[in-house]
Amino acid sequence: MAPTTTAARVGRHIPLIILAVFAAFPLFVLVTNSLKSRTELALNPIGLPQNPQFGNFVTAWQDSDFALHAANSLLLVFSTVACVLVLAGLAAYNLARLEPRGSGAVLFYMLAVTAFPIWLYLVPLFFTWRTLGLLNNFVGLIIIYTAINSPLAIFLLRSYLVRIPREIEEAAYVDGATKLQVLVRIILPISWTGFLTVGLVVAVAVWGEFQIAFVMLQDQGKLPVTTSFTDSPRASGKIGRSPARWRFWRSFPSAFCSSSSSAASRKD
Repeated sequence: MAPTTTAARVGRHIPLIILAVFAAFPLFVLVTNSLKSRTELALNPIGLPQNPQFGNFVTAWQDSDFALHAANSLLLVFSTVACVLVLAGLAAYNLARLEPRGSGAVLFYMLAVTAFPIWLYLVPLFFTWRTLGLLNNFVGLIIIYTAINSPLAIFLLRSYLVRIPREIEEAAYVDGATKLQVLVRIILPISWTGFLTVGLVVAVAVWGEFQIAFVMLQDQGKLPVTTSFTDSPRASGKIGRSPARWRFWRSFPSAFCSSSSSAASRKD
């Protein structure tokens, strides 16, 4: 076989280089545009900034109350990740090792539920949360996030746990360990990479979630980062949007759900 030439090696990497450039270009535009003034941004939306405006970061931080909203997002992320890892870890271990009756139906149910879009049951969920007093509440939002992210977490963790040899657990049982001790002292240290993967996936999903937080949270001081700009008069004014227009869209979900409830009561 002829030795591989440098040109051949480079040729094999050309598709990867093109994909890397395609993925990195939006980040390049994002960084360069963040250093431009509004006038330069309109005249030169893609090129390098002629006079970098590093004060834009300070202005954006102050006008959007980013520290407060970032703290809210971190609270939601860490709380949801902790709840998902505990609940999904116990459920995945049960399905992978104990294999209870009907486990296949449970897995099919979770897979089927994840196929439905959130807007399909967001309105009845809004009514239920309003009845329970969980609207505009971090606890109510964490419960929803935990329920939404748990099925995928269970699938991922179960795929890790089924690969662990049963002989390791049987040896621990012979030494007198309980099922909880086996889970905590043996299974968790072996499968920590799986739990880390699930935690990262859930954290990214919760940090970037917009729809549920947009409907369930109305208090300006409780908004996460993703929805904070829709209810910030100063931030909306800076980006050239009408604060009144943003407030209308912020109140639209609640008004829609309330009107639906009134219409249903009139029919009854």
